[in-house]
Amino acid sequence: MATDLLVVGGGLGGVAAALTAARLGRRVVLTEETNWLGGQLTAQAVPSDEHPWIETAHISPGYRELRTRIRDYYRRNYPLRDAAAADPTLNPGLGNVSRLCHEPRVGVAVLDEMLARYVSAGRVTVLHHHVPVAATTDGDRITAVTLENRRTGDLLTVTAALVADATELGDLLDLAGVEHVVGAESQDETGERYAAPVADPTDQQAVTWCFPLEYRPGEEHVVDRPASYEHWKTHVDPFWPGPQLSWEKIDIHTMKGRVNRIFEGDMDAVRLPDLWHFRRIRARSQYDPALIDTDITLVNWPNIDYWEAPLVGPGVDAADRQRALQRCKELSLSYLHWMQTEAPRPDGGHGYPGLRLRPDLTDTDDGLAKMVYVRESRRIRARFTVLEHHVAVTDRPEGAGSEVFADAVGIGHYNIDLHPSTAGINYVNLECYPFQIPLGALIPIRVRNLLPANKNIGTTHITNGCYRLHPVEWSIGEAVGALAAYCLTGGHEPAAVAESSALTGDFQRLLGDTLGIPIAWPDDIRRTRPSQAAKGPTPVLAPPLPRTPRPQPAQSA
Repeated sequence: MATDLLVVGGGLGGVAAALTAARLGRRVVLTEETNWLGGQLTAQAVPSDEHPWIETAHISPGYRELRTRIRDYYRRNYPLRDAAAADPTLNPGLGNVSRLCHEPRVGVAVLDEMLARYVSAGRVTVLHHHVPVAATTDGDRITAVTLENRRTGDLLTVTAALVADATELGDLLDLAGVEHVVGAESQDETGERYAAPVADPTDQQAVTWCFPLEYRPGEEHVVDRPASYEHWKTHVDPFWPGPQLSWEKIDIHTMKGRVNRIFEGDMDAVRLPDLWHFRRIRARSQYDPALIDTDITLVNWPNIDYWEAPLVGPGVDAADRQRALQRCKELSLSYLHWMQTEAPRPDGGHGYPGLRLRPDLTDTDDGLAKMVYVRESRRIRARFTVLEHHVAVTDRPEGAGSEVFADAVGIGHYNIDLHPSTAGINYVNLECYPFQIPLGALIPIRVRNLLPANKNIGTTHITNGCYRLHPVEWSIGEAVGALAAYCLTGGHEPAAVAESSALTGDFQRLLGDTLGIPIAWPDDIRRTRPSQAAKGPTPVLAPPLPRTPRPQPAQSA
């Protein structure tokens, strides 16, 4: 098969790249290893982590369309109460984590709708159940990528003028020999205060196998006890306050253990600081009770973070990855079994046997998400790398805001949010200013026709923590799709666009004037600390924390 642009990986970045390139007239092949497009939003089942300005004009039209279509899907297809249906900012789950918490299936349906016109026109070909297994190169170019159909074992080789790696773990970087980084860089290399003293490829954020739950008191839905249950019940990691099968977790504000139970007070309350309300994706109070009589929450909680072993890196082979993924699944199911049978309740009893998995919502047999939630990928060695001191509040001059990039191709915001890592490093949480996505971070130092379209751009282990969430991944994908179309139409190579201020400016006009994509924040927002912005359901995260067991860096005067 031959195409203009091959996008390997069907997460939000991959879909955004395919949509944007197709809109600009190019032919695209888009691959996905499951039968669901959407990555972290759908197959990994994680409700959107967004920023305080997400309901304003300061997001791309494509991401706004995604969010609008999700709300409209509920209005068309769900028995919403009148007040909920009329709410222009409808939040189907009323989850604390986001202004738009929804069921993963809805995200899949909407992404398929957004692609439908281009699929029908033949501009986009979607290959579900396909994974990359080989790449051929000629000097500094990728000439072909071989894909395997996971259902049949058949192989398909695709040639393309440009290739986007939108996989969750940066798989094409490895297969094609593209220079990349995995894990943590050293302080000497990046100059970041929170970087590792010595580069450590094993220092990668925990992964999580998420799952949806409803609660039916008086019923019994206890899952089988996993083989590794006793391990998770008794083992205590040095940086964690106790076994993972408990209500105790690390408080990112104090770095001390604190109790966070599943239920605190009235389940129908809009916001409570318990686990149930944290990522609730269906709030029964929003619907006709004759049909929908239970909440559903999405379990993506600290105690099911799997930090025992990395999925990629030196010495990690396919068998190692499979063992880690199996252990990760068993941790999630162990936590569910513990909640159902042994978890202490406020009334003095133990267990909530009425907690029920909803495999119909994930389209899986075991009730867990289709794919593990990945927070960190291999990352390209880029022409430009975003560093902590470009975005972190404590590393910028007072009131300066984030770094202004002359080659910006998109905007985003999240705090640097690093979960415990496979090297035994605890949370890192740094407040960030709203930031830009520089074109240089999308350009590999050597390979001329590969572009990163997920968590594999030119960030560090530290700054990946703020560039990895849903709307930023979408914006990265949009920039990549637009860049591919711009290069193919004008006969340019991506590096040439980045190296020429004239071409960069022309490309930026395509993004802004033609596509309506914002590439700069208004100055007052760029200089705003999120903790000083209007509060919304998206939580404001903590000030800087030490990376234990690393010592806390000295603060500048």
